[in-house]
Amino acid sequence: MDFGLVLQTDPPASRVVSLMRRAERNGFTHGWTFDSAVLWQEPFVIHSQILAHTTRLKVGPMVTNPGTRTWEVTASTFATLNDMYGNRTVCGIGRGDSAMRVAGRRPNTLARLGEAVDAIRDLAEGREAEVDGQPLRIPWVRDGKLPVWMAAYGPKALALTGRKADGFILQLADPYLTEWMVKAVRAAAVEAGRDPASVTVCVAAPAYVGDDLAHAREQCRWFGGMVGNHVADLVDRYGEHSGMVPEALTAYIKGRHGYDYSHHGRAGNPSTDFVPDEIVDRFCLLGPPEAHIEKLKVLRELGVDQFAVYDMHDAQETTIDAYGAEIIPALDR
Repeated sequence: MDFGLVLQTDPPASRVVSLMRRAERNGFTHGWTFDSAVLWQEPFVIHSQILAHTTRLKVGPMVTNPGTRTWEVTASTFATLNDMYGNRTVCGIGRGDSAMRVAGRRPNTLARLGEAVDAIRDLAEGREAEVDGQPLRIPWVRDGKLPVWMAAYGPKALALTGRKADGFILQLADPYLTEWMVKAVRAAAVEAGRDPASVTVCVAAPAYVGDDLAHAREQCRWFGGMVGNHVADLVDRYGEHSGMVPEALTAYIKGRHGYDYSHHGRAGNPSTDFVPDEIVDRFCLLGPPEAHIEKLKVLRELGVDQFAVYDMHDAQETTIDAYGAEIIPALDR
């Protein structure tokens, strides 16, 4: 199992770079950042510095979207980083939640997202693609390689991931829901004539190592609110008891009352008081190293190839170090 580190690009950027360097020293293989231009600093500028100060770490957004940048700009950015640092990027992409809503726009449609997945990959790898009806090719790309991993929860997004994406990003670590969603992605891949094993599965969730579970839950409760924001869209689209989405995912948002993006992805988010302890425990990895190892082994058996640690809490360094010292080695066996 590979391990990634996920950070927001809060200033100073030097701290983001420092934490990513620490992650590489501790055996992490991927460095991910949020991508929301109004809420945080520009990630791709910081990605360049991360790549310059590491040797093996693969870097990408978790996640970008096809609306805040034109597709040829996104592709050219990845291709430039790859040319400079040797094909060490991954394009995580989704419909665009915070990035689009904070700017007063609706998230992109799945149809547009599917077109963008193909076009960005083709352009970044030097092939011609159609962008808004115009055939384009980036002529200077040589030997480019850009895996595109798609974030998804709902049935249509999961199916699109299985049909088109190189990887699947699932932003929660509940084993039951992981199994359900991985099966949906793999079934769609088979239906599309693809090898389901060719779709890399990445589970991303907060991890907090320590014995004080009450404190860990409070530091990670924000994540249930972030996931709930996506889930609310699914409930609006399919209904509360449609059977299209497991109630194990949707039931807990009944007490949700709006969402304030100024606290998005942050410990102490006041918009997450509706999130019960049970959801925090199911969606996150909390407790001593042994508890993390046990849950990660379950996820690995379900087909998870990478666990990406959301490290937005008050124990960033100690979490990275604990994973490097005890948890990552245990999953290498």
